[in-house]
Amino acid sequence: MHRFYFIPYPLHTKGLIVISWLCFFCASPFFSHAQDTTRVKVDIGIITDTAVTPEPFDEFRNQIDLIDAQAIIFHKDREDRKHISVHKSEKSHLSLVPALGYTLQTGFAGVVSANIAFYTGDSAAQKLSSISANFTYSQYNQIILPLQINLWTKGNKYNFVTDWRYMKYPSTTYGLGGNTLITDGYTIDFSYVKLHQTIYKSFAKNFYAGLGYYLDYIWNIRELGLPTNSNTVFDRYGKNPNEVASGVAMRLLYDSRLNQINPDNGIYANIVYRPNYKFMGSDNNWQSLLLEFRKFVNLAEKSRHVLAFWSYNWLTLGGKTPYLLLPSTGWDDNFNTGRGYIQGRFRGRNMIYLEAEYRFDITSNGLFGGVLFANAQAFSSSLSSSVGTISPGWGTGIRLKLNKFSGANLCIDYGFGLEGSRGFFVNLNEVF
Repeated sequence: MHRFYFIPYPLHTKGLIVISWLCFFCASPFFSHAQDTTRVKVDIGIITDTAVTPEPFDEFRNQIDLIDAQAIIFHKDREDRKHISVHKSEKSHLSLVPALGYTLQTGFAGVVSANIAFYTGDSAAQKLSSISANFTYSQYNQIILPLQINLWTKGNKYNFVTDWRYMKYPSTTYGLGGNTLITDGYTIDFSYVKLHQTIYKSFAKNFYAGLGYYLDYIWNIRELGLPTNSNTVFDRYGKNPNEVASGVAMRLLYDSRLNQINPDNGIYANIVYRPNYKFMGSDNNWQSLLLEFRKFVNLAEKSRHVLAFWSYNWLTLGGKTPYLLLPSTGWDDNFNTGRGYIQGRFRGRNMIYLEAEYRFDITSNGLFGGVLFANAQAFSSSLSSSVGTISPGWGTGIRLKLNKFSGANLCIDYGFGLEGSRGFFVNLNEVF
């Protein structure tokens, strides 16, 4: 589900990855108030350092992760890792991480990220809170400046979720529907402010109801590199120099996963209904509905063999959605749909998406693992509500255990799609 270290975007038909962060790992200005509880993730430039320590600890102590491997290489003592505090209230985690990477979408990109993670209570079921922000600048003059806050009150009664982002983001679009060609692609440049705020309240075990306000403001929209007087799909759909969506968000969440970083059991179900209104500042009255479901099945008790299933259905119910806010490949909140394809490869009024993944251990000590995955996506055209051509994606990948207590993995996948689409996909922790 996550973008790793230096990679601020999903690698779709993406280029070569510069895995320089691993070499940088030992020397980075990394510090934490609680020992050995670090993970790092990037979601479109968002790096999060968190610390979830599953209990009991004994099953992890004989495993090996990157921190252990580093200690072994440099002949350091690993004994202190066996005495991690179980008192959540004593743990806060602050980190500052610079990084570097490369994708076809961004060229070379640099990231500087800061994060603090903490618990607001000491119960075994207390969920982790975190605040993270970073700055990303790419070779193609793209700028991403996000702020994410995930705050759980004591006893998990309330959850405050903030997702604010500024993006100066020239990117590629290919038209509408599932029958577009790679050769149809051209660049759209725009600036984007996203202000999404939600408050959840628990009403039953693992169930949460939420209410929020969403504002998406996109301005200075320009199509680049087009022949003179060309008539693009964006033109025919109704191009404007600015697009605004403003409305409420009503959410229902069920989450029974024991480890949200690297789940091997449980169910995650998320429903988001978003009506946007002119009286609240939106360009048009329109509604969207997100239906998301994830299921994890552990096939073995003492080794890593997990089947994971993901359904992500992003629908527009009425009105005219701004072009750049239509359902699109790789434009989910975590930018993870569509491994095998470049971000924005398909776009339409409705998106139906399914993915399955088999996760397994390669080494018995847990240091290396692997995955096999396959997905399928289908989009409707600009006028039709029914979905059309199914576009499959598939691939394989390896996992390197960064932290055996939290389950944090470095994930390096290579995915394939139609029309020769292929490339690396790098995440921290699982894609979903």
